[in-house]
Amino acid sequence: MIPEHQNHVVTTIETIPPETVTTSPTLYQRIRKVFSRELMVTLALGQVLSLLICGIGLTSKYLANDYHANTPVFQSFLNYILLFLVYTTTLAVRQGEENLLAILKRRWWKYMILGLIDIEANYLVIKAYQYTTLTSVQLLDCFVIPVVLLLSWFFLLVRYKVVHFVGVGVCLLGMGCMVGADVLVGRQQGFGDHKLLGDLLVLAGATLYGISNVCEEFIVKNLSRVEFLGMMGLFGSFFSGIQLAVMEHKQLLRVQWNWQIGLLYIGFSACMFGLYSFMPIVIKRTSATAVNLSLLTADLYSLFCGLFLFQYKFSGLYLLSFCIMALGLVFYFSASTYVAQDPRVYKQFRNAGGNNIIDTPTSGPLEPSVTYTSLRQEIEEEPRIRVA
Repeated sequence: MIPEHQNHVVTTIETIPPETVTTSPTLYQRIRKVFSRELMVTLALGQVLSLLICGIGLTSKYLANDYHANTPVFQSFLNYILLFLVYTTTLAVRQGEENLLAILKRRWWKYMILGLIDIEANYLVIKAYQYTTLTSVQLLDCFVIPVVLLLSWFFLLVRYKVVHFVGVGVCLLGMGCMVGADVLVGRQQGFGDHKLLGDLLVLAGATLYGISNVCEEFIVKNLSRVEFLGMMGLFGSFFSGIQLAVMEHKQLLRVQWNWQIGLLYIGFSACMFGLYSFMPIVIKRTSATAVNLSLLTADLYSLFCGLFLFQYKFSGLYLLSFCIMALGLVFYFSASTYVAQDPRVYKQFRNAGGNNIIDTPTSGPLEPSVTYTSLRQEIEEEPRIRVA
């Protein structure tokens, strides 16, 4: 004879509604989950950045080849001036802790170092074209991706899954396919007279780019996009102006000014300003690693434009490399990353008064308390903590 409480349990199990039984998702549902609206928007945002870089490359090529205006420092100086006029002045008219003077009192030396890093990263990579080939620059410039991965792992405490490394590998494979196509069609531009020096310049510039991108990710996610751009405009215009006066004033005087050159400078400045203004938005939505992976397609866009503008030779490997890169981006964006909150990191974060330190548990296994993905935030973030 079954006891009364056991009989009740049996009755409860028998009366479970059939609609509550879970079923495994279909193939269509799985594909739709991977190729979600968020994924497509994220991919599109990355390609907008690639198109802006394509515009920067095309205007620079016209200036250097058709008008012999080799002025990379002056071109960067124009961009920093625009950042100063828009974002630094915005900080100057703000009140309270977000005012320009208040930010300078707390973090002026950090932004000064970051400004120098950003300037020299641009300069070193552009300078490398004088000593090595385009193929070497394209390959070695990918060094920025492992730099960003390592810095994000150790300093931002970002943790990746296997699918992220697979995505990175597939993207780099696509890049290698494109470079191989360049070699086959003979598009190895550049003299390559001092190839070792040029390769070292590219590696140094890529390392500085990686440092700058990781710092930018930390600032836009914890402080403010306007603060980052305003400080870049302030220190970037100051130091690039000094570098321009010392190293490039003679080349600038030799430029034969006309309306075509002026229009190219305006186009370059517009693309560069758009890149600097838009990149923090994409980085805040995704990550520095995701942005650098998306930018690998910029060389392909420049190539496709060169087929019509500069009569480049075409190879089917270019289309294959684009498809491989797109597949790698889908792999990377299809899974989420998370931030492992190490209790020691909390000691670096204080409240606005700078007196109380956030308490964290000191016993038990360490669990990630904030999870985010390159597409969206899966768990609501903790209250923003201002860095002193």
